[in-house]
Formats: sequence, structure tokens, C-alpha cells
Amino acid sequence: MVKEKKIKEEKSSSSKGTEKIIEEGGAVPAVVEEIIGRTGMRGELTQVKCRILQGRNKGKQIRRNVKGPIEKREILMLRETEIEARKLTKNLAGS
Repeated sequence: MVKEKKIKEEKSSSSKGTEKIIEEGGAVPAVVEEIIGRTGMRGELTQVKCRILQGRNKGKQIRRNVKGPIEKREILMLRETEIEARKLTKNLAGS
């Protein structure tokens, strides 16, 4: 009976990798405030502006590239908050 409970608890908990990052203080939450545009060679990344919610840079607004679907007011877990993504530029070579 006790073994069954332990197995159920292990399955319901999140992955060990995420827990380790949060416990070590490596991940910092940030909320998406603005979606700037698509970037990358094939448009596979979305550039967003997000505000850091905790940690040393709390309240700082930074620009980040995100892979996958993203919407406003979603929470990102950032491993580092020092490096900011480059600003998107308009490609005027075609006009």
C-alpha cells in the first residue's frame, strides 16, 4: 500500500530538471507584456518584451526570443536575466 502511494506521488510531481533549476535559484519568473514580432531564419522564434517578477533584476523590462506558442500575460521561467535579445530591424533590401 505504501509503495503504491509513493509511485502515484512520483508520477504526479513535475520533472526533476525543473525542480532542480528552481531550487538552485536558477530560474526567474517573467510576465510577457508585449509581442514584438517573429524572428529567426524561418520565423520560428517570437520576440517579446517581458517584465521580471523576482530576483536581482526585479521590475526590469527586457526583450527575449521565445520558441513555441506564446501570448500576452503568460509567465516565462528565465534561466538568466542579464542578456537581452537584439532589436528586430526592418529589412529594406527588397524594396
